[in-house]
Amino acid sequence: MPPITPVDILAPAFKADPFPYYARLRAEAPVFRTKLEDGRTVYFITRYDDVVSVLKDPRFVKDRTKVLTPEQEAKQPWVPAFLKPLERNMLDVDEPDHRRLRNLIHQVFTPRMVEDMRARVQAIADELLAKVALRGRMDIVRDFALPLPLTVIAELLGIPEAARPRYHRFSSALMQTTSNLKMMLSLPLFWFMVRDLRALIAEKRARPRDDLLTALVQAEQEGSHLSENELLAMIVLLTVAGHETTVNLIASGTLALLQHPRELERLQKDPTLLKSAIEELLRFTNPVEMATERYASEDVELGGVTIPRGELVLVVLASANRDAAQFEDPDKLDITRDPNRHVAFGQGIHYCLGAPLARLEGQIALATLLRTLPGLRLDAAPNTLRWRPTYIVRGLEALPVAF
Repeated sequence: MPPITPVDILAPAFKADPFPYYARLRAEAPVFRTKLEDGRTVYFITRYDDVVSVLKDPRFVKDRTKVLTPEQEAKQPWVPAFLKPLERNMLDVDEPDHRRLRNLIHQVFTPRMVEDMRARVQAIADELLAKVALRGRMDIVRDFALPLPLTVIAELLGIPEAARPRYHRFSSALMQTTSNLKMMLSLPLFWFMVRDLRALIAEKRARPRDDLLTALVQAEQEGSHLSENELLAMIVLLTVAGHETTVNLIASGTLALLQHPRELERLQKDPTLLKSAIEELLRFTNPVEMATERYASEDVELGGVTIPRGELVLVVLASANRDAAQFEDPDKLDITRDPNRHVAFGQGIHYCLGAPLARLEGQIALATLLRTLPGLRLDAAPNTLRWRPTYIVRGLEALPVAF
């Protein structure tokens, strides 16, 4: 076989179908050293067992300041001072800070609270589809997959309705900041967003409401040691993680079903398959393509490769979820797959806190979509669909459909 050459993992053609490349990495170079767009060296971890191992291994840390040499730190992407607080979010810190922050959010973001939202999520889904029912066509992303989870997380946090589109623009720009140039171009948006968030925190302190942000503010005031910067980082994390990945699950899941009519028909005939269908769509479409950054805190040998201390590691969830060593016929969509031990929500201490909400939104969204618009069909050639140029998430820019 010829040597494996690096690819542009942000390129639209690659994002549309990265799975053959990942299959080759699993077979020939499961720990693959390459470079990112910003010039940093990175190790991609692609086999299922290795992915799970790294996600649970405390030698791979989130806080790079604990392990990088001054020379390595100098090569990190530039982050303006006003954005530095966002790096202290729950996803980017290690124990014991991670446990403290996670326990705090657990106090207010409970499974019972998520389940109590079922009726509201259903109402939002019904309202969104009622707006487009007479058009005969729609963009799944713009008209349904985006506004549904964005409305849910915004209502949970207590973000004013008029500000929600701006929060999405901020979130999208943040996800697509893959170089110093893109950071520079997005600076005005980021500055205004951080200013607005600090103002929102001040408002919740002055005029408490029955929402998640007020609960977090009050927890801070009651001695849980959540600083304002940590509160700011928590809002950004909940806002971004609370809708970005679910948008991709709904849109990419719809596309996968439209491209696999037999599985679509099975689900339409038997709605009891909905839960297992969502799990399979999570595995098959991979709304989160890679887990967020980790750094080797010491030299670590993995798959016959030594990862030096301080080096960046990205575990490729999308590759693990298509590993034939774990999944029978992994490139086949099977909405009845059982068992289905996918890693779409990660593993270990950083397992996705919002997994129950994402599952609930995905189930309601697809059930409502298929029930309301049974004649749904793709309204564009598959090779014309545009995929977002991001490292972490994998999602469509738009999904035109007719009905």
